[in-house]
Amino acid sequence: MAVKIRLRRMGSKNAAFYRVIVQDGRRAPTGRFIETLGWYDPQQEGVNFSLNLERTDYWLNNGAQPSDTTASLIKKARTLPVAQAASGSVGEDVVPAAAVEAEAAEEVVAEEAPVVEEKVETETPVVEEASTEEKQKEDA
Repeated sequence: MAVKIRLRRMGSKNAAFYRVIVQDGRRAPTGRFIETLGWYDPQQEGVNFSLNLERTDYWLNNGAQPSDTTASLIKKARTLPVAQAASGSVGEDVVPAAAVEAEAAEEVVAEEAPVVEEKVETETPVVEEASTEEKQKEDA
């Protein structure tokens, strides 16, 4: 199996970003993939990508072939400090302050909301009364 490290296009029209994935080379770039190694956003300023270098090295040592763009991203990631290039999450300096405040406000509202316990009423079984004919037969 020819394994490739390539970019997978995500996002909407005119607002594309990419995920760095490991995929069988015979599949379409939008098809099934093995693992996600990171992301790349060409429209973002500054450091516009993140890679998991440990997993990237694993796949390269096992014969995966990177595309031209992913090879350049891997090369850039090795020159940057580990905290910037190999982070698995977005750093605090990248996240807008308004988004952090909005998330904090949602958490406060969720904590203040009263917990309502729903009482589930079980239905009592309805016992059908025997018809008058059945009662007469039982009495006889």
